[in-house]
Amino acid sequence: MNHYFMNNNLDSNLIKINSIINKKTYSFFVDKGVFSNTKVDFGTKLLLETVTNISGDVLDLGCGYGVIGIYLRLNYDCRVDMVDINKRAIHLSNMNAREYKLSDISIFESDAYNNITKKYNVIITNPPIRAGKEKVYEILVGAKEYLKENGKLYFVIRKNQGAKSTLEHLKKFYKTTILEKSNGFFIILAENN
Repeated sequence: MNHYFMNNNLDSNLIKINSIINKKTYSFFVDKGVFSNTKVDFGTKLLLETVTNISGDVLDLGCGYGVIGIYLRLNYDCRVDMVDINKRAIHLSNMNAREYKLSDISIFESDAYNNITKKYNVIITNPPIRAGKEKVYEILVGAKEYLKENGKLYFVIRKNQGAKSTLEHLKKFYKTTILEKSNGFFIILAENN
């Protein structure tokens, strides 16, 4: 997994995949060196099928090849910024946004919030669990500084990858709600206390 964060030059195998999300088919370019590069993962789909009524300024943190941000922009009245530390993910997100003719999405490189300069109504993420608990907490707890008043953080996490301990930790910073549980995945809403 470390290759993801090192941005080294992996061989390329660019392909296009299809995924059904909320009964509609979406297509995305994917490549080696990005998360879930053969299909849109179950957790991301569950997150998008659970979260509704998105509006305002949205940050898709750790955007990968762009599924979350592109889906939200296509289906809701919102302004979307998408960030990732992986240069290939940024390139793929740009390709996929162009495919959907979404010229108003801002896509740029950022290690968590390093290059973020504004606040959002919504921050949404499928955090990089394999990067370790410290990085995941940096993303989830760090969101508090980048949320507008009454802003919301939505994320997906697996039960067997620390969902309960993460929820317990976040209760110090947010009001947390489990919105959905399915196949060991939890969809969580965290709101400022």
